[in-house]
Amino acid sequence: MEILYFVVLNALGHLAFVGARMTTTLFALELGASEFTVGVLMSLFALLPMVLSVSAGRLIDRGGPRRPLVLSLAALTVGSALPFALPYLWVLYISATVLGVSFMYVHIAMNSVFGAHGSAEERAVNFSWLALGFSISNSIGPLVAGVAIDALGHAPAFAILALFPLIGLILLWQRKRPLPRPEHAPLSKRAGIRDLLRIPGLRQTFWVSLLLATGWDLFTFIIPLYGARIGLSAAAIGTILSTFAIATLTVRLVMPIFVKRLKQWVVIFAACGVSGACYLLFPLAQSVPPLLLLSFVLGLGLGSAQPVIMSLLYAASPPGRQGEAVGLRTSLLNGSHTLIPLVSGAASTAVGMAPVFWVLAALLLGGAWFARRQVKSPA
Repeated sequence: MEILYFVVLNALGHLAFVGARMTTTLFALELGASEFTVGVLMSLFALLPMVLSVSAGRLIDRGGPRRPLVLSLAALTVGSALPFALPYLWVLYISATVLGVSFMYVHIAMNSVFGAHGSAEERAVNFSWLALGFSISNSIGPLVAGVAIDALGHAPAFAILALFPLIGLILLWQRKRPLPRPEHAPLSKRAGIRDLLRIPGLRQTFWVSLLLATGWDLFTFIIPLYGARIGLSAAAIGTILSTFAIATLTVRLVMPIFVKRLKQWVVIFAACGVSGACYLLFPLAQSVPPLLLLSFVLGLGLGSAQPVIMSLLYAASPPGRQGEAVGLRTSLLNGSHTLIPLVSGAASTAVGMAPVFWVLAALLLGGAWFARRQVKSPA
């Protein structure tokens, strides 16, 4: 089944990326970095992708996904291996930047492949497969990183993570058939980002996507810091992150059934409401069991929305500009990836972590109110 090949290819690249983010956080703390410095490092994973995503999407629309995938998987391998070869804090700045840019290309290219594979009627199911792949890699990546850190140390953990995109590169190199891609359509010279933002369906999708991504970003950034602050081991932190990912995997297994029976905005309403409630409760959890429970419920909430959002995005995009639309979404999300570590790192240093959790809870509950309005509005 060809779709499984695409799932594995995407998951191998994403596994290294999420594992490296966690390992970078803990290695920087081990090297004496402050929480603000860790925030700067995490922002570097998204800084250049925030600027380059739209042009990357246009490049993939014009030339297809294969060459960008080959180059980006190779760069993921090199970026993951750098801190193993040179285990210094300054190298983490370079590694984070390389990993961020290379995974940006993997993400946009694979979204193009999954959207173009099969018929339009199969698109929601295809994106559910893609989401499942993300959940699998989110489950395995932090766990592999945590166990490798505890068993071998921080620098060797990076070497372990570099093996996964290398395997993906070999699998892609051996494939001779072309990858699926959307039908190319000539564009007006005046076509630009503003044209996409004028489309109501895209604007609404970008808004809720950014809000839910912020919830995801805060969890992946602040849980390692929060866990370290309350004295948890790297393996315990990795288990908490993996529990979140297992929950996203669980909910995405049943999403094809729910998508057929529920309106898409109902799913988004539930995702925002559940996630907001979890963030209200996080500061009250001071040990592993409640953190595992909240992480699992949060994963159910945030994980349910991703296939729906990508299906809405692809359907609302103009012909021949699907990659550009995904690139614009990626650019907006990378703005969140850049700002959330900086703002939350500075805020947690200044006022503690509880207010950071509660502010995001308020935003997500506001998103639930917005989604409820879309459910009630005429189709």
